[in-house]
Amino acid sequence: MADPLPAAPLAASEIGAEVARSDAEPVNAKGRRSLYAKRQKIYPKRAKGLFRRIKWIAMAGLLAIYYLAPWLRWDRGPLLPDQAILIDFPGRRFYFFFIELWPEEVYYITGLLILAALGLFLVTSLAGRVWCGYACPQTVWTDMFVTVERWLEGDRNQRMKLDQGPWTANKLGRKLVKHMLWLVIAVATGGAWVFYFADAPTLARDLASFDAPTAAYLFIGLFTATTYLLGGIAREQVCTYMCPWPRIQAALQDEDSLIVSYHPARGEPRGAHKKGESWENRGHCVDCNQCVAVCPMGIDIRDGQQLECISCALCIDACNDVMDKVGLPRSLIGYDSLAGVMAGKAEAKPKLRPIRPRTVLYAGLMVLVGVVMLYALFTRADLGLAVERDRNPLFVALSDGSIRNGYTVHVQNKHHDERTFVLSVEGLPGARLAVVDAENDLAAEMTVTADQMESFRIFVTVPRGGVHDEATDITFRLRGAGGEMVQYDSVFRAPDHGGRR
Repeated sequence: MADPLPAAPLAASEIGAEVARSDAEPVNAKGRRSLYAKRQKIYPKRAKGLFRRIKWIAMAGLLAIYYLAPWLRWDRGPLLPDQAILIDFPGRRFYFFFIELWPEEVYYITGLLILAALGLFLVTSLAGRVWCGYACPQTVWTDMFVTVERWLEGDRNQRMKLDQGPWTANKLGRKLVKHMLWLVIAVATGGAWVFYFADAPTLARDLASFDAPTAAYLFIGLFTATTYLLGGIAREQVCTYMCPWPRIQAALQDEDSLIVSYHPARGEPRGAHKKGESWENRGHCVDCNQCVAVCPMGIDIRDGQQLECISCALCIDACNDVMDKVGLPRSLIGYDSLAGVMAGKAEAKPKLRPIRPRTVLYAGLMVLVGVVMLYALFTRADLGLAVERDRNPLFVALSDGSIRNGYTVHVQNKHHDERTFVLSVEGLPGARLAVVDAENDLAAEMTVTADQMESFRIFVTVPRGGVHDEATDITFRLRGAGGEMVQYDSVFRAPDHGGRR
C-alpha cells in the first residue's frame, strides 16, 4: 500500500490561527480538551485621572448613603417608628420619609422597579454601562476590596510578584490582614443591611449584647459571606458570568450611544516609539498596554466592544496620561459613539445625540409611569374598609321573625391620629346595624388607633317581612369626622321568600 501523502505545510496565517486555537481551548491533565478554562487572576493597576476621581466620589457617596440611611430619623407621631427608611415586616409597613406603604399597596414598589428599569435603559442607550462602572454594588464593593488589597500588597507589579513568590512570614501576614479587613467590610455590609428592617439603634444595642433575634445574626452571616465571596474573591467573574446585564446591553445601544472606545484610525498601526522619532506613517498607540493594566476586567479595549467592558473609563485615564507624556492629543481612547469610531474621527468632545427614538420612548415611559404613581400617591385615601360575611351560618332567624346576618368589618386608619368612624348600611329599609357589645341601632361608631387596621364584629338585622329575596345586595358606608367616606358592597342572606311561612 502506498504511503500517505505528506501533509501540506501550513501558511503563516494558518499557523497563527492554529496557535490561537490551541491557546483558546484549555487542556486538562490527561491532554484532552477541557470545557472550562482556569481563571487568570487580574491585577488591576492603580489609575489616576478624571474618571478615577469620579469613581472615588461615587463610591464614597453611595457607601455613605448605604451605611448611614438607616440612622436617619423622621417624626411620624407617637407610637409610630421614627426611622426614616424602614421595612417593618412585623408591622407590615414600608416607611420612606413621609411615604408609608401598606401591604396592599405593593404596586408602588412595582412602579419603582419599572422606573428603575426604564432609567437603566435610558442611561445605557445614552452612555453605555455607566451604571456598571460607577454605581453597581458589585463594582463599588469590589473597588473597595481592591483598594484594601493595593494598600497592603502594593500596586500591580508588587501584587503579582507577591503571589508568584514563595510563602514567607511577610506574605502570610499581609494575606491574613487583607482577608481580615475584607471580613470587617463584609460584616459591616451585612450589618448595615439588617438595620433597614428594624430600628437601627435598638438593633445595634441588641446585636452587641447578643439579644437580637436569631434571624438578624443569620442574615448578617449570609450577607457577610456573599459580600466577601463576590466582592473579594469572584470579582470580575460576577460581571462576566453571573450578571445578565452584559447580554442585555447590546439591545439597548445603537450607533449613537456614547461608550468607551478606541480609535483605530488614529492609533493604528501601533508600536513602540522612541523619543525623537517621527510619527509619520504610524499610529499614535505606542502599545504600552497601560489600558489593559488598569482594566478591572482584564480586557483590551483596543479589540473593540466587548461583553466584559463595564465602562469604568479607567483605560481613558491611563491612555491620556501616556499621550501627555509623548506629547500627543488626548482621547485616543475616550467616550465616543460607534458612528464616530467608524467615521475615523477622534474628537475630544464627541457629539451626543440625546434625542433619538429609543431615548424618547424610554423617557416618555418614565414620565408616564411617574405621573401615574404620583397621582395615585397623592390621591390615595387614608381610610380603608373591607367586610367579610359569615358563611356558617348564612343567616339566623330570631324568635320575633327577624333575620340576622353576621359580618366582620376591617377598618384601616392610615392617618397618624386616632379617629372615630360611623358605619351604616344601605339597601335594606328598616335594617338595624349593631357592633357586638355596643348599643347602636341604625349606625355604629368605631374608634381606630393611629396607623392601624382593626376588626369589628357586627350584626345586621331586618324585621320580619323586611326582605323578600334569598340574597339582597347591600352597601356598607364608613364615614369619618372630616367628611371622608368609603364603601364596600356585600350581600344579605335570608330564607327563600324572606322567611315567610
